[in-house]
Amino acid sequence: MYRTLSGKEPAEALLLKVKRKAGKLDHTPTLAIVLIGSDRASQVYVASKVKKAAAAGIKTHVHQLPESVSEKELLSLIEKLNEDGHIDGFIVQAPLPKHIDGAKVVEGINPEKDVDGWTSVNMGRMFIGMDSFLPATPAGVMKILEYYDVPVGGKHAVVVGRSNVVGKPLAILLLRKNATVTVCHSKTKNLSGFTENADILVSAVGMPGLIKADMVKKGAIVMDVGITRVGTSIKGDVDFEKVIKKADCSPVPGGVGLMTVAMLLNNVVEAAERKVGR
Repeated sequence: MYRTLSGKEPAEALLLKVKRKAGKLDHTPTLAIVLIGSDRASQVYVASKVKKAAAAGIKTHVHQLPESVSEKELLSLIEKLNEDGHIDGFIVQAPLPKHIDGAKVVEGINPEKDVDGWTSVNMGRMFIGMDSFLPATPAGVMKILEYYDVPVGGKHAVVVGRSNVVGKPLAILLLRKNATVTVCHSKTKNLSGFTENADILVSAVGMPGLIKADMVKKGAIVMDVGITRVGTSIKGDVDFEKVIKKADCSPVPGGVGLMTVAMLLNNVVEAAERKVGR
């Protein structure tokens, strides 16, 4: 009765469009990825991005740096990538080592190459509704809602999580589509009092099993952005097996994560198109 909001189909549809757009350019769109250290999850994510990029007609360059790299060395590489005319966009794969200031790293990226959409320039432009690179995960959530014809305007959307990467920008994107938005977080009292009244519920906390079936309104739309490695498995924030019995729900894995990569690659091609248009 209720739908599994898979990210597979919308991601494949978007990647086909990305490949068509890439093929129309007079140069191959190129993405650089800076990967620091030997975190296994980060290596898997980067390998997935490289594979999907190749299938979409996008070239990639991976810059592997040791965990001990200094902040100065990293910022120097970022400046080189900013100036490299062959690189259309680049990302610095999170998480960063503790001795490196993440804010400095993000702000060191040229906004025109900021295909993660994390710089204050792109965030600010998004906030006021100007054209910008949208953060890939929040944009992926919106694209899934669009793909499954979920009406957003006038709906009560509850976002659980207030990170700069997902929660905050997603709240803005929902507002831009005329939803009434409530943002909950670790200091929110009586979380279920908010979630059970949501027409659209998005959890982006990284706490497996946080959202139980009794916290969800029957017939709601539930988007699970939480990704936590538990042993050899990947778990979301939502108790999917029980929630799917009373609401449309995205799975983990196989949901928003697939759209995140597709939206990133879409941003890369947009960066290449903008460069040609300048």
